[in-house]
Amino acid sequence: MKNFSLKGAAKLAAALSLGVAVSAQSATYQLPKDGSDVVGFPMTMQSKWKTTFSDIAQKYDIPYLVLMAANPGVDPWVPGRDRELNLPTQIILPDAPRSGIVINVAELRLYYYPPTGDKVEIFPIGIGRVGWTTPIGTTKITRKKKDPTWTPPASIRREHAAKGKWLPSVVPAGPQNPLGKHAMRLGFNGAYLIHGTNKDFGVGMRVSHGCIRMYPEDIEYLFSKAGVGTKVTIVNQPYKVGYRHGHMYAEAHEPLSDDKHHRSRSVSMISKDMLTGHENHPVDTQLLKRLIRKATGVATPVSATHSYVQQEGQSAPSEWPVSPW
Repeated sequence: MKNFSLKGAAKLAAALSLGVAVSAQSATYQLPKDGSDVVGFPMTMQSKWKTTFSDIAQKYDIPYLVLMAANPGVDPWVPGRDRELNLPTQIILPDAPRSGIVINVAELRLYYYPPTGDKVEIFPIGIGRVGWTTPIGTTKITRKKKDPTWTPPASIRREHAAKGKWLPSVVPAGPQNPLGKHAMRLGFNGAYLIHGTNKDFGVGMRVSHGCIRMYPEDIEYLFSKAGVGTKVTIVNQPYKVGYRHGHMYAEAHEPLSDDKHHRSRSVSMISKDMLTGHENHPVDTQLLKRLIRKATGVATPVSATHSYVQQEGQSAPSEWPVSPW
């Protein structure tokens, strides 16, 4: 993951106060000591004429489709000059154990919780496309391999053949290998991997045959941290709720196109589901329903009595423009 670029010592101090430790390798979110569920903070940037969403997504480790959802109506290939873009970098942690690796396929993100138990690192991922669904459940890393070869199953070879493309029975390590330079095998019958890629485009999208695809620099980093036996929890949670400073936040993503369960439910039903267990907390239900309809993937306060709690020497998040270019 890349480190966030913040202008000025004051903004850096503000970021640190919200739990973002800037390092040479990544943006590491400190887990709130009070058990809060929200990490990060809102960011914006001014677009440049030749900057595409693909460039921004890779630089800031934001899933491509999530970046698009956070900026509806903006051309991802030609966003224009000096246009303010929302970076969805305030995130509600998934409802899952905060240990090992947690993958939420609905938001195309991988969460890594180091053994120290005090931080989380978040990466964008590519997942299985329609017909090649990434499995949901709990497993572990069973094997790691640097410079892996790829043995495509017969089904994938037939798929290529139907398109007039020849695929060898074994693809050797190297620049033509779609697994990239690092691969970690999961315990789901041994057929699924967390791996790199030889084509950056596709991370943050549904493009794989079920495996989890990462940017080369991200998988290299994760490969060095997560050992064999690391627990991996894969969930499908397009709608998340959590708390920060006693205020409720909600985050809504467009359900996967083949997610019949979530797609069959009305906004009112989803809203009711999200508020189950939170009946004693005053919530702006109309705001919550608008968030569900828009599905921008931006974590937003929905408490009926919400007001942003500033810390000493800290500016409100909306006042933090960021220009990484």
